Amino acid sequence: MNIGSKSKKRVVLPSRPEPPSVEQILEDISRAAPDDPVFSILDQTGPGESSCKGDLESRFQQCRRYLELNERLQEARGRLLQQREELRAAGEQLEEAVAEVKGQTL
Repeated sequence: MNIGSKSKKRVVLPSRPEPPSVEQILEDISRAAPDDPVFSILDQTGPGESSCKGDLESRFQQCRRYLELNERLQEARGRLLQQREELRAAGEQLEEAVAEVKGQTL
């Protein structure tokens, strides 16, 4: 029998506060000093934002190329399946012709 586990009380955590409203966020930003650390972080990430946009653009172009190549591959697959079927039919005709020639020579 484990007595220690019975004596533990469950801790009730406080509920999460409601997120701030848009008005509260705007008010907080308007009251912030110009040297607020948030603004200095935004200044540091400003130039990186353009590289982020460039990265997003390159990923978009990469996805577009992938989709175009995938479509071309599907079309090529369809053509190959059709050609395979044509070759199979030609092979059957050739086998029939060979069998016919063998039958005539005997």
